[in-house]
Amino acid sequence: MTGKTEVVVIGGGYAGVLAANRLTQRDDITVTLINPRPSFVHRIRLHQLVGGSDSAVVAYREVLAEGVGLLVDTVTRIDAPERRVTLATGGAVGYDYLVYAVGSGSADPGVPGASEFAYPIAGLEEAQRLRPVLDAAPVTAAVTVVGAGPTGIETAAELAEQGRRVTLVCGGVLGPYLHPRGRRSVARRLGRLGVTVLDGAGTKVTAVTRDAVQLGGGRTLPSAVTIWTAGFGVPDLAVRSGLSTDALGRLLTDETLTSVDDMRIVAAGDSAAPSGLPLRMSCQAALPLGARAADTVLARVTGEQPAPLNQVFAGQCISLGRGAGIFQFAHRNDVARPFHIAGRPGAKIKEYVCKGVVKYLVDEAGKPGTYGLHRVSGGTKRNELLETRSGESPAGPRQKPEAEARVDSV
Repeated sequence: MTGKTEVVVIGGGYAGVLAANRLTQRDDITVTLINPRPSFVHRIRLHQLVGGSDSAVVAYREVLAEGVGLLVDTVTRIDAPERRVTLATGGAVGYDYLVYAVGSGSADPGVPGASEFAYPIAGLEEAQRLRPVLDAAPVTAAVTVVGAGPTGIETAAELAEQGRRVTLVCGGVLGPYLHPRGRRSVARRLGRLGVTVLDGAGTKVTAVTRDAVQLGGGRTLPSAVTIWTAGFGVPDLAVRSGLSTDALGRLLTDETLTSVDDMRIVAAGDSAAPSGLPLRMSCQAALPLGARAADTVLARVTGEQPAPLNQVFAGQCISLGRGAGIFQFAHRNDVARPFHIAGRPGAKIKEYVCKGVVKYLVDEAGKPGTYGLHRVSGGTKRNELLETRSGESPAGPRQKPEAEARVDSV
């Protein structure tokens, strides 16, 4: 040890980078970021990587503070009693405090043939693997996108705008987050792009083959390329490390994002389940959670009481090709309002948000402590939900994750 407080951040996504940068505001803290890739993945642009309009990668030197040490490796286990993490390449790294920001990714679809024949795009390598497959497919080839959350909608629109023949299989409702007015707007835009939208009863996928998708209603769709966006999960690192998690595998914490097992471990981003009431998986939630996690660690270091989260949401951005998009406004507690902005203005807002996310990271790297959106009140709804759950266990027994969750874009 160096005499300084050693903080290890696991995961170099939105939450992890924001937290790592923010922690450098104190000279008596040493920050090490452990991430399996040498570059930052701008995840909300992965659909653009698939469509060929963006690489979805940013150099860490652009978004990471100079005071943060970057270790390119994978953590295989957290040894909480010994305060150290084991690395895939061998050896271990000790810590005084740990920020758990491992994010989310693709989960086992649980549908026959999907793992073998469908292409997930929740991660960089998955999207990169799909890109040449699409390049090799004729533009007239049938492309099926499974899942009608933001990732599915954005991917379908991106490819249809290029003239591809795309079917979007919703498995239920198109854009479940959206207000009905916003949903109708998205449906109109997809229709103009030529996307065939299959929603409602009988649209759940029951099997995937090399050249087809089978639906619960008995219908079989020809599909030269099947893209899977329907199910997402989190890494099982917390489960494997013997830490308490929710059913999906997210680390259970209190409202300060502190692990219910160990006050030296703080969680942020998609892999956190504060009070068993996790926020929507999105970069909109990840940045404030990263800042909140860093502030909790800083408070612990100085002997202060960490503040609880009370996060505000603004809505949801969805790109609909390069020429259109939608910004769905929401109440502070993340419930969609009737109002939205669509068309080219919606596309401009989406692009502004994508650029703004990187700018937040860059600003925090240059002047740590400047980010402040995590302090904007999300209203009273969360506290009301917590009160109704008072006296209840925030989660079931420690277990291997089985459930799935949606990952929203922004």
